Amino acid sequence: MPEGTVLVANRGEIAVRIIRACRELGLRSVAVYSDADAGALHVRLADESHRIGPPPARASYLDIDAVLGAAKATGANLVHPGYGLLSEDAGFAEAVTAAGLTFVGPSAEVIARMGDKVAAREVAEACGVPVPPGTGDLTAEAAPAAAERIGFPLVVKASFGGGGRGMRVVTAAAELADAMASAAREAEAAFGRAEVHLERYLAPVRHVEVQVLADSHGRVLHLADRDCSVQRRHQKLIEEAPAFGLPDSLRAALRQAAVKLAREVGYVGAGTVEFLVLPATGEFFFLEMNTRLQVEHGVTELVTGLDLVATQLRVALGEPLPFTQEDVVVRGHAIQARIAAEDPAAGFRPAPGPVADLAVPTGPGIRADFGVEAGDAVPAMYDSLFGKVLAHGHDRDSARRRLIGALGELRVAGPPTTAAYLRTILGSALFAEGRHDTGSVERDWVPDATEAAPAPTPSAPAAPGAVPVRRVRIATDRGPVEIAIHGRAARPGVVTGASSRPAREGGASAATASAGGPPTAPMDATVVAVRVEPGQEIAAGEVVVVLEAMKMEMQVRAEVGGVVGSVLVSPGASVTAGTPLITLD
Repeated sequence: MPEGTVLVANRGEIAVRIIRACRELGLRSVAVYSDADAGALHVRLADESHRIGPPPARASYLDIDAVLGAAKATGANLVHPGYGLLSEDAGFAEAVTAAGLTFVGPSAEVIARMGDKVAAREVAEACGVPVPPGTGDLTAEAAPAAAERIGFPLVVKASFGGGGRGMRVVTAAAELADAMASAAREAEAAFGRAEVHLERYLAPVRHVEVQVLADSHGRVLHLADRDCSVQRRHQKLIEEAPAFGLPDSLRAALRQAAVKLAREVGYVGAGTVEFLVLPATGEFFFLEMNTRLQVEHGVTELVTGLDLVATQLRVALGEPLPFTQEDVVVRGHAIQARIAAEDPAAGFRPAPGPVADLAVPTGPGIRADFGVEAGDAVPAMYDSLFGKVLAHGHDRDSARRRLIGALGELRVAGPPTTAAYLRTILGSALFAEGRHDTGSVERDWVPDATEAAPAPTPSAPAAPGAVPVRRVRIATDRGPVEIAIHGRAARPGVVTGASSRPAREGGASAATASAGGPPTAPMDATVVAVRVEPGQEIAAGEVVVVLEAMKMEMQVRAEVGGVVGSVLVSPGASVTAGTPLITLD
C-alpha cells in the first residue's frame, strides 16, 4: 500500500470523493477550508483540516500561498487539486513541485500547454486532428475583423480553464463586444485569467469525450468514451458512458486521437480529450483537453470497474499502471445526473442556502456522490453543484430507467434543485432514442415556469397571542394539495422531490420581490458591473446591474421605468438578498 499525506486543494463533492479514496488506500488526508466551509462535510471527513482564508475563493481556495502554507503546516507530501479552482493552474502545479511536494496530475508544462486552448489547438493540428476555424488570443479591438473572417455564429471562449466557464455564443456582430466582456469577466473570476479567443460555432453537434490515463513509465491508455451532450450554456447536466450510437470506426478514431494527443505532450495522470461530433456527417473536431479529473469520472468508473482517483494517487507516487489497454473492458452503460442548487423554472437561478434534510437514493446499480449532508449548506460564493446521482445497467435503457427511479427517491429539504428537471429529460423520447444534441436544453427541454408552485400567500394576520395559521397550496404529481401550517415558520425553505414539483415556503420569488419598486439583489452575490448612472432615464426591463453568484452571471432589470436617483453599489461589492441596488424616481 502507498504511504503519505494528501492535501486536498478543493472543496465540496470532489473533496469528499478524494478523501474517501485516500482512506481506502491508507493515505492520510488534509482538508482546506474557507470560513464559509468551516463545518463542511469534507472538513469533517478528513484526518486533519486547515483554514486558508475568508469566503471569497480568490482569498482562500485560489490563494496558492495559503494552500501551500497548509500543506507545509500539516506535513502533506502530495497535493490533489480535484477539478475546478486551481486544478488547471500551471502556476499552482509549478509552485507545488517547487515546494518539494508531489502534484497529483500532469506537469506544470503540460497543464500550461494544454490549458491554453489556443496552444492545445496547435497540438491537435500537429497530430492531424481536425479543429474548428478560430483565432488566437485577441483584444476587443481586433475581434470584429476576426469575427467577420470566421463568420457567425461563433463562440467566444476563455483561453484558460474549463468546465464551460467563460463561453458565450454570438450570432451577430452587435453582440460581440458584450459577449467578450462577459466571457472575460467570468474567466477571470473562475480561473484568474481573462484571455479569450474566437471559434466557429458548430451546430447541431454532440459532445463526446475520451478518458485517458497515463503513467510516468510511458504507458498511455484510454478508458473508453462518454457523451456529455445534455448541456445548458456549455455546462454539462447529464453524462453517460460509453457514448451511444457511434459507428465503430468513429469511436476508434476518437479514442486513437485522444491517446495520440496525450502521448504527444508527455501526459501523466488522468485527463480528458473532448470532441465535437457532427451527427449528420460523422465528422469530429478537437474541442479541448482537460488536464484534470472530470466531474463525470464516475460513469467511466462504473462501466470499467476502475477507480480513477485511486489510480491518480498511485501514478503520482510513481507506480506503473497495473493494467494494459486490453484489460480495459466496458461492461454495460452508466448515466449521471448533476444535482445543483438551481431553480430551472426560474431560468436556472442559483439558489444557495441551508440543506435542512437530505435523503439520497440507494439500490442495485445506484451511486450517490454528495458534498453535503443534512444540516449543511450550499454557499452562495461557490459552484451550485453539490451532488451527483449515477446509475449503471446492462444497457443504456436499463441505466436510464434506473436513474429515473433513483432521482424519484432523492429528497432535498432546502434549496430547489435540478433533479426533477433532469428526471424529465431522462424520461423524454428525445433522450431515450438518443436524438438530442448540445442545443436540446435550450431548444427542446425548456423548463416550464408554470411548473413551479406559486409562492404561498399567508392568511390574514392572527390576533395577538393567537397561533398563526398559514394555508399553503402545493403542486404535486397527483395534483394540487392545500395544507394548513400552524405556528410560525422557523425560516424560509424548499422541499424538493424529483418525482414532483417543488413545494415552496416563504416570501415572494426573486422575480417579484421588487415588482413596482427599485431593483434589489435577488440573492447573495457580487456586483460585477453597473450599467446605469445617476440622472439616467431608463425604461422598464432595462439592465441596471450585473451580479455574479455561484459562478453564474445574472442581469438585474428595472421593473418600472424612471430616472436613476443614485447608484448604491459598485463593482466588486458583495450584496445580500434584498439589498437595494439603485434608487429610482
